Amino acid sequence: MSADAVPGVVEIKAFVPAKDFALSIAFYQDLGFTLASNEDGIAYFFCGESSFLLQDFYVQTHAENFMMHLLVDDALAWWDRVQAQRLTERYAVQTTPPAERPWGMVDFTLTDPTGVLWRIAHNIPRRG
Repeated sequence: MSADAVPGVVEIKAFVPAKDFALSIAFYQDLGFTLASNEDGIAYFFCGESSFLLQDFYVQTHAENFMMHLLVDDALAWWDRVQAQRLTERYAVQTTPPAERPWGMVDFTLTDPTGVLWRIAHNIPRRG
């Protein structure tokens, strides 16, 4: 390998903060993520090939400025799940409805119980 070559990357995961760790675990399971492990204040979640780590850690300014982007096949189906699970009522979280964005995506926003902002989106197929 030459000095200019970049070594391969296998995976990258964010550490998402949680103010109420147990509540956040329940929220993410209801959202549709699978809890793979939960040890020493770190919960490992996945959905398909994507994953993140939920940490039992909270600093308000950090949490309120933390954002995750989840690219999915169908954002409207995810929106339907959020509505069917009544996440806004059950977890007192905020959402904005799906909309077509000028950057070529349909997305909606969802805050988790800690205040982390998620943008859940799918790409709009290019026409022509």
